[in-house]
Amino acid sequence: MMHSTAPEPRFAKIAAMIGDPTRARMLAALMGGQYMAAGELAAAAGITAQTASTHIAKLLDAELVVTRTQGRHRYFRLADADIAHALEALSLVAERNASASKWEQGAYKPLKLARTCYSHIAGELGVRLYDGLLERATIAACEGHFVLTDQGRADLQALGIALPTATSRRFAHPCFDWSERRDHLAGALAVTLFEHGLEQRWWRRAEGSRALMLTAGGERALGKWLT
Repeated sequence: MMHSTAPEPRFAKIAAMIGDPTRARMLAALMGGQYMAAGELAAAAGITAQTASTHIAKLLDAELVVTRTQGRHRYFRLADADIAHALEALSLVAERNASASKWEQGAYKPLKLARTCYSHIAGELGVRLYDGLLERATIAACEGHFVLTDQGRADLQALGIALPTATSRRFAHPCFDWSERRDHLAGALAVTLFEHGLEQRWWRRAEGSRALMLTAGGERALGKWLT
């Protein structure tokens, strides 16, 4: 029998870390982009606090999550957007054969309508906003990513949005949505829009879920992009 002399792919360790069902549930809970306490991650995974600590330590060691200490408490979130995008890509593969009716049932329905993809907006709302930004020429394509137009900059600043500096391709770029099979907006601009919208109560988080609920104020503020 021949044995390969090639080194093990570097993603093998990460794949094994993500592939554990308990850690997968923890990572899924963190895809909302928020910090969560160990107890909250334990509850999301359906395990005891002691067992959760063991799994969290492994996630930290693999640099899939980071920690923040406040007083006597520690909170955890995904390490960065690259981790979130990798998890979204796995979700896309996992859901590629799902029937359309699945998204109209139970807990899936609010996730399809609007949800967080790390720190930007996904689902039907994310796709509608992405399409509106392009159709209204708020953003324009430029070599595989997007830039703000002069009119777009004026329109967003009129809403009180402090725009990030456009210094790289990560300023604004498409992200394939695994429930809609179309693009929504990702990058620094998308994160700024999402966070500003939370502050202005254009949308609110559903308790215990990644789902978002668009408010009447959000409909009014973003109406020109959501038609």
